[in-house]
Amino acid sequence: MLMRTEPLRELDRWAQRVFNGTAVGPAVVPMDAWREDGSFWVHFDLPGVKADSIDLNVERDVLTVRAERKPATEEGSEVLISERPTGTFTRQLFLGETLDVEHIEASYDAGVLSLRIPIAEQAKPRKIDISGGRKELQS
Repeated sequence: MLMRTEPLRELDRWAQRVFNGTAVGPAVVPMDAWREDGSFWVHFDLPGVKADSIDLNVERDVLTVRAERKPATEEGSEVLISERPTGTFTRQLFLGETLDVEHIEASYDAGVLSLRIPIAEQAKPRKIDISGGRKELQS
């Protein structure tokens, strides 16, 4: 068996226990985001989080994801190793005016929260026809 001493890791573990499973504030949720087929797609990693503990809100142009993962052990258990973060996880996204926040779709599977945020119709690119001849444009 290979063993290695990591004093800074031990200090971090101790700090997490002292602060009730979280660092100084809520843990950040890792995410990926991309644009595809007239929508923005966002995936948030929330491993070990139950679907009913996820709270998803949009207020004005801010989308907030908040979730909680509780410890797997019962109170009074002797914990030998505790590396998986517990507590409240949060992430905020600032949404542009070009997105249709009224039609956001969300699903949760295998620890990944997936959002599809459609682009508003008025913000989608459109082709403009050009007329022939020498008509002057009126202002």
